[in-house]
Amino acid sequence: MLICVTKRLLCSGDFLKHMEQLVQARPYAVLLREKDLDAVAYELLASAVKAICDRHGVLLIAHQNISIAEKLRLTHVQMSMTALRSYQKTALSPVIGASVHSVTEAEEAQELGAAYLVAGHIFDTDCKPGVPSRGLAFLRQVCRVAAVPVFAIGGITAGKVPDIMAAGAKGCCIMSAAMTTRSPEELVRSFGFHR
Repeated sequence: MLICVTKRLLCSGDFLKHMEQLVQARPYAVLLREKDLDAVAYELLASAVKAICDRHGVLLIAHQNISIAEKLRLTHVQMSMTALRSYQKTALSPVIGASVHSVTEAEEAQELGAAYLVAGHIFDTDCKPGVPSRGLAFLRQVCRVAAVPVFAIGGITAGKVPDIMAAGAKGCCIMSAAMTTRSPEELVRSFGFHR
């Protein structure tokens, strides 16, 4: 399963046109990250991206903001461990994913009700300059303790998918490549998670 993570500032052309092309190739999901936006701007963008995702039957995952997810009827929200620790889950809560950076966090996230984990960063990436990658051994450890699906993130290329899957991951997340590619459909297909 492939999750395309957004960072519209990396996108050189029209972001929504780019998203249309990306989503047409039908990745498993789009995670609308966009940390720099305030709640109003995020909601407007989320609404526009949701329309694109809905057209193509692709899951849209909100980042952190539960109230916007509920307002737009999004079923999934990705949270940092800090946000997850203070979140009070209810019967009507969306499906929660947690971003984890250690085996201890992976265990804690599950105890707090995370339905899936995004573990990273696995390989060196320009998004985290000077921060050492955690590697495949870390991914294997997280997958070993996880009773929920694990997605690898950080420096992921199509050529690394076999190693990620062999480590026990359910899939992976890509951001820079997804935002900068000139051939979005070709990029998504190159990862081999055909739907």
